[in-house]
Amino acid sequence: MKPTSEFHFVKKYNFDILERSVEDRPDGVPLVTVCNHTSCLDDPCCVGLMKMRNVLEHTTLGARELLFSTPLRSAFFSRAKAIPVVRGDGVYQKGVDVAIEQLNKGEWIHVFPEGAINVNDTIKRLKWGVGRLIAEAQVTPIVVPFWHEGMDDVLPNRSPYIPKIMKRVTVLIGEPMEFTETIEEYRKTKKNAMETRKLITDLIQERFKELKVETQLLHNKWR
Repeated sequence: MKPTSEFHFVKKYNFDILERSVEDRPDGVPLVTVCNHTSCLDDPCCVGLMKMRNVLEHTTLGARELLFSTPLRSAFFSRAKAIPVVRGDGVYQKGVDVAIEQLNKGEWIHVFPEGAINVNDTIKRLKWGVGRLIAEAQVTPIVVPFWHEGMDDVLPNRSPYIPKIMKRVTVLIGEPMEFTETIEEYRKTKKNAMETRKLITDLIQERFKELKVETQLLHNKWR
């Protein structure tokens, strides 16, 4: 696989999929992007590889206790279109409700479904909140998964938390995931909301496993 774009120490693959999903999706159809979470710079650096006009369109879910812990941080991350969520408060909380409202307006929401930075090589059990977002949106969103490797080298998860330059990063965009038929089928069989969001989350988890293997192979070849 050849990278869509390659410059300095970043290789990105299939970014045309993400660009098309942002720019060319039908009016009123929302977009949900999901990826792994390995550093505090994941969102600005990975999403920031897109065209600037597209970067400014996305909204991100972020931990209230970290991003909104002071008035200054609250002001900054609110301007950056972050929605505060409280980790541990479950799928039925205000932040998730607000995100669904944004999806119902046809907006783009980015989610880290692991729920926190993952310092291990194993994928965490994904949080069901992402399943609720997709299942309860009035129009089923386009869901684009992606995986990245190397961001924890750019900003290590240990003191003094200083970004490092000349570190290699690989980002692989996956094919869009279609959930319309899945949701409709579950509704026909009268599955409850918990079963529906669990199924959606499980399908994303399986796709993450595949993308992780593919991305690590690409990243290791580059070293």
